[in-house]
Amino acid sequence: MGVGSKSIKSLASRPVFRHVAVICLAVIGTYGFLESRAEWSEMHRWNRAIGDMSLVLIALSMAIGPMSRLFVSFRNTLLWRRELGIYGVVLAFIHTIIILAGWVEWDLIRIFGYQLHPSGTYVMLQHGFGLANVIGIVALLYGTVLALSSSNWSQRLLSISVWKFLQQSAYVLWMLIVVHTAYFLYMHFQDFHRPVPEPNWAQLPFAVLVTTIVLLQLIAFLKTWKVKRSSLSARQQFSAG
Repeated sequence: MGVGSKSIKSLASRPVFRHVAVICLAVIGTYGFLESRAEWSEMHRWNRAIGDMSLVLIALSMAIGPMSRLFVSFRNTLLWRRELGIYGVVLAFIHTIIILAGWVEWDLIRIFGYQLHPSGTYVMLQHGFGLANVIGIVALLYGTVLALSSSNWSQRLLSISVWKFLQQSAYVLWMLIVVHTAYFLYMHFQDFHRPVPEPNWAQLPFAVLVTTIVLLQLIAFLKTWKVKRSSLSARQQFSAG
């Protein structure tokens, strides 16, 4: 291992460096997403840019686990899962605030799909919008629990076994995020009563990203199963001999 590689590994082992690096990645990525949709309204540009970058950070944290099982060289990246997850949740909070302030204008019942009728009562207008936002709220709350428990102090408080169980359930968070995002990418703006929406280039990359994560998880699972099965078979043969 060269001097440069050792220096990078030494830096990556420091939490402060990882926090700064992920913050820089989040800022640069958000700016890139923002500039890619210059034709959209300001609120939707920021809403989607921050939401998309949150998705990317959490996707990276989800990919690190299986990648480290498949490739020994990736095991050094396991340290990064904590910071990627934390700032993914931070961006999700900002994404939510933008929706509350710019889309539903703090009329909180609207986030569940209701609109004010001329008669003065609220009526359900967008069932999918309401359900997708409920899923998003659950994901945000769940992600907050995971982010707050992503510390050495939490490990000591909860015990290693409980802490691991909680963190390993991050797959549930990922599935909630995928469903929430998929609705707004593929369904919400296709309503018959809406004007033709501006094209969203993120549809195909999102599908590729989700498929990649699923395949990584599946391949890593099969490899782990195969290794454990081989190990068990070897032990049984040794005992029999």
